[in-house]
Amino acid sequence: MKEKYISTRGGQKNISASQGIIAGLAADGGLFVPSFIHDIHLDLKQYANMKYGDLAEAIFSEFLDDFTPEQIHRCVSRAYYSGKFEEKEPVCVKTVGNRSFLELYHGPTCAFKDMALTILPHLMTTSMAIQSIRREILILTATSGDTGKAALAGFADVPGINIMVYYPKDGVSTIQEKQMLTQEGANTAVVGVNGNFDDTQNGVKIIFGDKAFNDTLEAHGYQLSSANSINIGRLLPQIVYYFYSYYQLVRQQRITLGDPVNFVVPTGNFGNILAGYYASLIGLPVNRFICASNANNVLTDFLSDGRYDRNRPFYKTISPSMDILISSNLERLLFDLADGDTALIAQLMAQLSKEGRYTIPPAMKERADALFYGGYADEKDTAAAIKSLYENYDYLMDPHTAVASKVYDNYLAETGDRTPAIILSTASPYKFGHAVYESIFDSIPAGLSDYDVLKALSHETGVPIPGPLKDLNKKANRHDKTCEKAGMPQCIQEFIQERGPSR
Repeated sequence: MKEKYISTRGGQKNISASQGIIAGLAADGGLFVPSFIHDIHLDLKQYANMKYGDLAEAIFSEFLDDFTPEQIHRCVSRAYYSGKFEEKEPVCVKTVGNRSFLELYHGPTCAFKDMALTILPHLMTTSMAIQSIRREILILTATSGDTGKAALAGFADVPGINIMVYYPKDGVSTIQEKQMLTQEGANTAVVGVNGNFDDTQNGVKIIFGDKAFNDTLEAHGYQLSSANSINIGRLLPQIVYYFYSYYQLVRQQRITLGDPVNFVVPTGNFGNILAGYYASLIGLPVNRFICASNANNVLTDFLSDGRYDRNRPFYKTISPSMDILISSNLERLLFDLADGDTALIAQLMAQLSKEGRYTIPPAMKERADALFYGGYADEKDTAAAIKSLYENYDYLMDPHTAVASKVYDNYLAETGDRTPAIILSTASPYKFGHAVYESIFDSIPAGLSDYDVLKALSHETGVPIPGPLKDLNKKANRHDKTCEKAGMPQCIQEFIQERGPSR
């Protein structure tokens, strides 16, 4: 029998997929990784003509070691083929000029997080059945904007599971915040934290690591888990769309099966691009991963010199989901680059916690250089990229996708690499309508609210507003709680008191 999941920091081993999905974070603070991933070798030809759901089932079968084929099929069908997505298939690839955009935002919350968070509730409930869990699960999630709404929508009113989302009170767009505050479901809670995303993410990690607090929760019949990409159940579904987009380029005759491609990924927490890296480990032909950051360019610097340093100014940008200085999923890449040296990873993460910085050994840096390129776009360049692509091709991008498009321009100019590229388009432009409108038309007409701007943008461009965002301002807020960083645990206690004892 092959090995199972282990913690990046060495404290837990031989964990099954269902156990890892339920736990979310390892007990030693590390992240669960599939120790067997280098033993998976997918035959590209075998999956070339599959629809998205069949491809997902095939890939999941390699990772979900204690799920039956029937359980995997049920999870996939309920997530991707139950009317939650706009089109027949949940994602599509569009060619715009000399590049291809993988549009990942046609789901219920108009962001790429839907690709994982529509299926995670089904993976979670199936895992609970496999493990005979009788306690209630309490999902804790820190969000920089999109994960929160997608997680809330996915877990709303799911029996046996509750969800609390923390977000930086002044660090998300008006539309992102409204989506969360209007979320229905008796098992949902949303809390605005006076701080930035790193504060909320760190607060969640502290809660997970507080044994006394967790013992108290258990005494009340609750068990913590996570819907962030620190949860392996969040990460695995994202592997699928890398393969699917590759096959789409083959079908469009832009490449021949077996040709390598580049992927350009806007990322802050490193989860999306890490899923692509995992895809490459199991057989996807990749020439380069182009890691695109905004002004919070900690990942760009790391990929440049191997030194990760979060001790720097924090910028609020028009691409807020990337306003992050602590990239949690980078730990999984480090684990692989270090050939599974858990002692080294524990040491590096301890340095990050204590000093806010670490430097990887030269051998790890050399391995990263072979596959990754890091670049960033500032606010001016991001806005210019939105304007340029619309004026030249009538194509609307949200600011995060625009960061990726601009970084790709820089990459081409620097390297001359003409390998066909797929840019991951991570959110509908209407989630950031104010920034998109201002980028294209230079200024917002006086007196328009953020919701009026969506209508103006649609009128000017002819691009319809997605259904989930129409008339969002007419929905009543259901959540109004805010707290300081230190008050995050208290919010959980109050939520549990309101919910009452677990079943």
